[in-house]
Amino acid sequence: MSPQGGGEWSPGMARRTRVFGIPTAFLAPLLAIVFAIGVFVIDTITPLEAAVAVLYVVVIMLASSFLPAVGVLSVAGICLALTLLSFFLTHVLDDTTALIRCLMSIAAITITTFLTLKNQSADMNLRKQAQLLDLTHDAIFVRNMNDAITYWNRGATELYGWPQEEATARNAHQLLHTIYPVPFDLIMQELLRTNRWEGELVHTKHDGKQVTVSSRWSLQRDERMRPVAVLEINTDITAQIQAHEALQQTQAQLAHATRVTTLGELMASIAHEVNQPLAAIAANAAASLRWLDREPPQLDEVRHSVDNIVSDSTRANDVIQRLRSLTRKGVFQRVRLNLNDVVNEALLLVRRELLSQRISPQVDLDLGLAEIAGDRVQLQQVVINLVVNSIQAMAAVDDRPRILQLRTLRLDADNVQLEVHDSGVGIDPQEAHLLFNAFYTTKQDGMGMGLSISRSIVEAHGGGISVSGAPGQGTVFRVTLPID
Repeated sequence: MSPQGGGEWSPGMARRTRVFGIPTAFLAPLLAIVFAIGVFVIDTITPLEAAVAVLYVVVIMLASSFLPAVGVLSVAGICLALTLLSFFLTHVLDDTTALIRCLMSIAAITITTFLTLKNQSADMNLRKQAQLLDLTHDAIFVRNMNDAITYWNRGATELYGWPQEEATARNAHQLLHTIYPVPFDLIMQELLRTNRWEGELVHTKHDGKQVTVSSRWSLQRDERMRPVAVLEINTDITAQIQAHEALQQTQAQLAHATRVTTLGELMASIAHEVNQPLAAIAANAAASLRWLDREPPQLDEVRHSVDNIVSDSTRANDVIQRLRSLTRKGVFQRVRLNLNDVVNEALLLVRRELLSQRISPQVDLDLGLAEIAGDRVQLQQVVINLVVNSIQAMAAVDDRPRILQLRTLRLDADNVQLEVHDSGVGIDPQEAHLLFNAFYTTKQDGMGMGLSISRSIVEAHGGGISVSGAPGQGTVFRVTLPID
């Protein structure tokens, strides 16, 4: 199989490789003719006591390099005819020694023809397989352990812009200016250990544009298990990544709109959370003035009132900061955080709503919970959505206590989990899988977006969300997130 990928002769290749001014493509036929004539002349004219006709096997092997199977058979027939002709011209039938030499030559020509045709068939299969690689739209190339390209298919030319003759023998990484997701040494360590590697790479095309590819590497070893070559298959995923980024941007905008809508529904609770510390600040400031008017001034009481003012102002500022973060627009920002903090911050914004609906929150947080990596605002939105959904599910419950349980725990070695369990009306198990579909809602005034957006956010964090329950027995939402 030709390292250039086609295995076929072209005039351009002939012009690049000449011997004594003769294109190499014509050199083999010329040598075969000259050699056949020489063997016949020597076998016929010279009195050599040897099976000279055996040398016709060289003619057959030369013929196999430029003729198909039918042509090789024809050349073999001509060689057999020349062998017999030379024998009858120079020997008699009763010459036993000469007859044995003739039969040996015929046997050698026959065996060589058979083996040559067999090898030619195997070589033809390899050429067909190489041509199949040119049919794929994927970029496929082979490089040796020095990273020099030894095979370059048509798909690689279409993707990167370099023709095969320019790419062959070039260093693959220098040619494509490869950007790796991790250090190259780590990739090679995994390749040598497992004989394969998969990941996303960024390559630079001939025109200077960058392209992102899904790359799959396979390591070839020789009979002594020594690495000799790497087969690399690259699929262009630039368009998919751009579409995914556009989808993420759209989802972020939709999530922002939903957050604003949710905050509007909780405006009474939020106003209370802000007004309560502001009223406390005013009361403590008035008390401080009264303590200062005493004779003598009660400085200890004043100091205590001022401490309360600082504490209440901090509380009011925290509420405002959380509101600002929830209403801001922004891209996904992954930071290390504790799920317990996310739950506590979200509960502060819905605490008044819980009290007004006579709901008793029971919070059980694992104090030793491992940290996760995620966007704090988006995860707060998930908690708020689930809590609001539970509040609405318990609005019609009058025959039993309205209890909301929030629990965090370490699910296993790789994941943490948040459980939100309410004592509401419950759900139909057959409809549970529909709750996370966009625009599906069981409420008359619901938009059907809260749970759908929550699922998108959780899945973007590499986690999952599920729901279980039964009519009249409440609902349990479980959010699983990977540990950082």
